Amino acid sequence: MKKRLQVFMEKSSIAVKCRSQLWFVLIASFLFVFILLLSDYSALSAGRNIQGVTYYITNSANVIVNQDHSSSPPHQDHTTPTSSSPNESKSWLTLDVTNSTTTANNNTVKSVVINNPPVQPMSSGIGKNISDSASDSCSGRYIYVHNLPKRFNQDLLKNCHSLQRWTDMCPYISNMGLGPRIKNSKKQLVGNGWFATNQFLLEVIFHNRMKQYKCLTNDSSLASAVFVPFYPGLDVGRYLWDYNISMRDASPLEFVKWLSHRPEWKKMWGRDHFLVGGRIAWDFRRQTDKDSAWGSKLMFLPEAKNMTLLSIESSCWNNEQAIPYPTYFHPSKDSEVFEWQRRMRKRKRRHLFSFAGAARPDSKDGIRDMIINQCQSSTSCKLVGCHGGANKCDDPLNVMKVFEASVFCLQPSGDSYTRRSTFDSILAGCIPVFFHPGSAYVQYLWHFPNTPSKYSVFISEKDIRDQKVMINETLHRIPKRQVSAMREEVIRLIPRVLYADPRAPRLETVEDAFDIAVKGVLDRVERIRRDMKEGKDPGIAFPELNTTKFDMPGPGRERKLRIFRQHKKE
Repeated sequence: MKKRLQVFMEKSSIAVKCRSQLWFVLIASFLFVFILLLSDYSALSAGRNIQGVTYYITNSANVIVNQDHSSSPPHQDHTTPTSSSPNESKSWLTLDVTNSTTTANNNTVKSVVINNPPVQPMSSGIGKNISDSASDSCSGRYIYVHNLPKRFNQDLLKNCHSLQRWTDMCPYISNMGLGPRIKNSKKQLVGNGWFATNQFLLEVIFHNRMKQYKCLTNDSSLASAVFVPFYPGLDVGRYLWDYNISMRDASPLEFVKWLSHRPEWKKMWGRDHFLVGGRIAWDFRRQTDKDSAWGSKLMFLPEAKNMTLLSIESSCWNNEQAIPYPTYFHPSKDSEVFEWQRRMRKRKRRHLFSFAGAARPDSKDGIRDMIINQCQSSTSCKLVGCHGGANKCDDPLNVMKVFEASVFCLQPSGDSYTRRSTFDSILAGCIPVFFHPGSAYVQYLWHFPNTPSKYSVFISEKDIRDQKVMINETLHRIPKRQVSAMREEVIRLIPRVLYADPRAPRLETVEDAFDIAVKGVLDRVERIRRDMKEGKDPGIAFPELNTTKFDMPGPGRERKLRIFRQHKKE
């Protein structure tokens, strides 16, 4: 009996020891798990301090954050949130970001913006330039401006007395190139944005407007286009008479040498570069190296063949684009533009047509003498003579007064195809009458409608020369309803032919001639960049001579253009 009791006591003792060890294990395990939970919680708390997270918010309050751990391979694409139901409200809440990271347990947690557009593969230096931020309104619109040596622009203005042979240009470079302010004592004009602007100062006006452009960048790698603020028109204007070609070509040669050594040039070898010419493009395309030949050879230099030239009149080469001449009106507020348009709609027009200009007796093919004769013989026409001491064309108020009182304004070719008067007439709400397609239709493709009949009348200069057409009768036959529609279209074009005052804040809702020109350049460069990226030859956009450029727009011109391109390929 004692022996059995002893055995029982020993077993009980062993059982107690086992239970004690079991409780110890349970308590230890609990403490271990508790410590782990505390550790995880502290890590999660640290994660909440990350800055720069973009939250994708839905009705379900989903928050998507992508964590890139240092032990994981880098992500190649951004995470895309799953699509939500059509009725699910969505919005983006983006916090101000700083590049902070938090390290916990040797893992780096980074904030990543969700739902960015997929990054396209880029070949070296040619891919589309976009900023990192999906909300960047300037993405694809950045422009880099070269800081040229002053001898190519500012020094020319310092020597303003020598810019033109017969005109002292110093008064005209005032007010950032707008010229002297016009006194509006009779309240003929709207606001204070009227200036006696010289037609050859577009280079200065455009450069000063570019300084206002909201998407300028100092980082050329972000730039979609590169602006070169050389003043080639003012430069060559000094040497057009009684100077040899060495003088006329000196600055262009120095200019392209400087430019071609810049790192920005090598990105696309200048195909993303553009400059502005304040003279007609022919002034930069001297055909021979004889001293008697006209102009410089800037646009025939190898480097310039890769650039885009914006000028008041283009020639037959594809790397040129015409943009409007400067007018007298340079508004600083949208309201000035709207008020001027309203006034032009209400204007009573007592003249059926008018002409402001002088005869060209030395021009064999010109029709100005005939136009002047037709105008003088019609009681419906108002003539503003621009010759000798009776040159009333130098008075902006006088010119605008006549155009505002006219239904149609005649715009024949003069020394070249285009005229500044075209844009003054549009500004006055006067329907332009053209006699050659090179005067507007094939020039200002970015600024004018594709359908010429919407805003203008075309009378063939050949018909005038052959005396087959009387201008007075032709214009009288146009129905009044059609005339009203054309005038409204012309008035609608007014903002597109203006250059806003570069000293004032940007216009808020109105796009002026500068804005439209910049858009045109960006679109052009993007097409070229895309072609280069795809391995295509962008040559068609550059130095190729386009023999059909000045043909009348229409099916016939397109057919000739296709034949010409096919012939070049063969």
